[in-house]
Amino acid sequence: MTFRLFLFALSAAFSQYALFCIPAQAATLCTVVADADDGRIVFQQGAQQVCAARYTPASTFKLPIALMGADAGVLKGPHEPVWQYQSGYPDWGGDAWRQSTDPERWIKYSVVWYSQLIAKSLGQERFQHYTSAFGYGNEDVSGEPGKNNGTDGAWIISSLRISPVEQLAFLRKVVNRKLPVKAAAYDLVENLFEVSEAGGWRLYGKTGTGSPGNNGVYTPANAYGWFVGWARRDGRQLVFASLVQDASATKPNAGLRARDDLIRDWPTMVGGPH
Repeated sequence: MTFRLFLFALSAAFSQYALFCIPAQAATLCTVVADADDGRIVFQQGAQQVCAARYTPASTFKLPIALMGADAGVLKGPHEPVWQYQSGYPDWGGDAWRQSTDPERWIKYSVVWYSQLIAKSLGQERFQHYTSAFGYGNEDVSGEPGKNNGTDGAWIISSLRISPVEQLAFLRKVVNRKLPVKAAAYDLVENLFEVSEAGGWRLYGKTGTGSPGNNGVYTPANAYGWFVGWARRDGRQLVFASLVQDASATKPNAGLRARDDLIRDWPTMVGGPH
């Protein structure tokens, strides 16, 4: 299935289910929090087998894409480059996706086409090289078999897969600056991905929404929702990954609810100062 057909299917699915969506609580598949320094698990909800299984990263992959783009000089700061929306680009995110977009807006509105343009600027070979160098999940950004469409969205219900535990391993490398990228790449990520405050902690991260499968077809009735990132307080650093799954089509999307739930529960999960 081409990425354009995926977008059409996703847009149609959103329209079809919008009238039938009712508030619901997504089931937590895995939430895990670890010390960024030594990897010690400080909180885990969900079976180890589930936390070690791989799923589509969806828009959580914007974090590694940002690091790649900044290291390669494609992204030059929070407001450069500004790329213009063009007809035919993915626009199922609504009017916010049909605007001129810089890196800050890209992350704020999770604009898929901006991710695609960064990946295409890198080219498939360099895109694959970065993903492998990062040790990110199964490291497979080839896309659909025989389609040569990895830069169109290998991270969206396609070839790329990562587990919650592997998300933590990657995030520890980000926080400790152990990836093969320039210091400016880390600095940009710190700027772009700050999300919220909870219990005196500053949280940084990215949501993602996808579903089972690998052919680019989004099914809202069993959507996955991610929220991954890191948190700082008084010199202490933690990394986290939360993955939920809906039992029925629900609004807002599963990724946003995963984020809101984790921020709400964060002080309880990590306890008081250590």
